[in-house]
Amino acid sequence: MRTSTDETDDFTELSAQLTGFDDDCIRATGLVEVYRAVAVEQLGTDLFERLLGAQGRPTGELNDDLLDAARAVTFLWYTGSWQGPPPFVVSPASYAHGLAWRAAGLVAPATAPAGYGSWAERPTESEVR
Repeated sequence: MRTSTDETDDFTELSAQLTGFDDDCIRATGLVEVYRAVAVEQLGTDLFERLLGAQGRPTGELNDDLLDAARAVTFLWYTGSWQGPPPFVVSPASYAHGLAWRAAGLVAPATAPAGYGSWAERPTESEVR
């Protein structure tokens, strides 16, 4: 039986493989343990363990159950929500740290206040992109 730390490390590596973001970026979200717990609860222990065991294999070699599980975990990282049933957003932090925002070079709307009077200032070049 694996310890939680081993399982968390394995989940981090799997998440990096599925999302294309490196381990450091995945860990920097602060959501690894939260998402691991959501994945275990939603997929079930058996399917979750099989998904961790399939790490490194091309997705074309995965059976339908494992492929669906991989898609669900990828969706979780990019959107901060579980696609269901029933679909749900894990937390406000998961929405704010969804990898979709990072991939687009944006900050999630309504998650980082711009400050008083910021509307009067011209956006910087990086804010326009």
